Amino acid sequence: MNISDFKNPFFIGVAGVGMSAIAQYLQGIGKNVSGSDRYFHPDEYNKTKEQLENEGIKCFLQDGSGITAETDLVVVSTAIEDTVYEVKKAKELGIPIIKRSQLLAMIAKSKKTVAVAGTSGKSTTSAMLFQILLDAGLEPSIISGAGLTSIIKQGKIGNAYVGKGDWLIIEADESDGSVVQYEPEIGLLLNIDKDHQEIDELIELFTIFKNNTKSLYIVNQSNALAKTLSANVNNDFGFETEAGFNAKNFKQEGFKLSFEIDNQEFTMNAIGQHTVENAAAAVAVANQIGVDLKTCAESLSKYEGIYRRHQILGQKNGVWVIDDYAHNPAKCAASIKACQPLAEKVVAWFQPHGYGPTRFLRNDFVEEISNTLRENDEIWMSEIFYAGGTAVKDISANDLIEDIKAKGKKAFFVEDRNQFLETVKPSLSENSVLLLMGARDPSLEEFCKDLYEKL
Repeated sequence: MNISDFKNPFFIGVAGVGMSAIAQYLQGIGKNVSGSDRYFHPDEYNKTKEQLENEGIKCFLQDGSGITAETDLVVVSTAIEDTVYEVKKAKELGIPIIKRSQLLAMIAKSKKTVAVAGTSGKSTTSAMLFQILLDAGLEPSIISGAGLTSIIKQGKIGNAYVGKGDWLIIEADESDGSVVQYEPEIGLLLNIDKDHQEIDELIELFTIFKNNTKSLYIVNQSNALAKTLSANVNNDFGFETEAGFNAKNFKQEGFKLSFEIDNQEFTMNAIGQHTVENAAAAVAVANQIGVDLKTCAESLSKYEGIYRRHQILGQKNGVWVIDDYAHNPAKCAASIKACQPLAEKVVAWFQPHGYGPTRFLRNDFVEEISNTLRENDEIWMSEIFYAGGTAVKDISANDLIEDIKAKGKKAFFVEDRNQFLETVKPSLSENSVLLLMGARDPSLEEFCKDLYEKL
């Protein structure tokens, strides 16, 4: 099956970030897209639904009414089970059903594709690369896992864009194993850290990804595991390494950072060494496609970031409040570290998600966070976010807090996050940062904004 074999696709779970991106892309290339979602309710406003309808995508309740004889393809995410009524209806009507990742792989085959892989930084790097190619006049397309601020400002969801050029940027996800389905022109590997799977499983997935890449495979030389998969160090990027695209002389002053690649000075409105690595990755790809370093630097100086990735909510009473999507041990540590140059004290709050993942990563969370916290810094956690299902609830966020305390660090548990602000207030003084971290919970954005308003 290829991209020209269907005209009227229907997405079950169309409001999800991965699904809505592909739905918008297909609508943008002329398909007649529709979809349903369990978060759509009669007579209830839903912002995502409105944004999809503004793009011309027809939205239905998840009751089967949107699937008709005209529907020639049904797309499901990994979260959609066979017992869902709409899946049964599609089977009865004999409509082909494919997973989101299979459809993305099909789209990727239809363009010159850059697939961005790794356990952290995919959305940020994809957004930076998109910005550079856009500013270089290459008219790229993107299908992303997060909204780009520059596109959100146009009133859109921000996670997809259809350009007239040859290049498409996608994220190749390892969490569901779908990274092995892509055969990109350029494969980019940002890092390998323990997240959803054990390290040896990840190495295996990224090795297949490397073998599937057609012309250029680029890795991060400053990530110990990623560099073992390098094809050619001259094509690679890194931070203070031997890589062809080596970022050095990194400085961070407040919310501005600067670094150099091959004698070209770069400045960005962003924080953290991990941001510099992501920027070097985007530059390595763009330059080898044919964009000069000066254009890359000019573009990144205007880069506006992506949704809930170190998003600065503002400053009140001398306290900066930052909202971040960090949710695995390496990301949480990098996020805290990036905030440390901003203030003498970082007060970080984290809501882990899922009992299984928290159990799997418990020791890594404890090690990474403990090693990052300075003497003044504090880590706070509220209870694990539970999305439903049959999870065994035999671990609490408090177990992680107790482990971190045992390492002599300042760690606190507030079971109900709605009590967090009142409890934490005595810890917040002038010259401190309040960093709010978590993922997978759709109510987090509102929680963070609300907390900032009440501060």
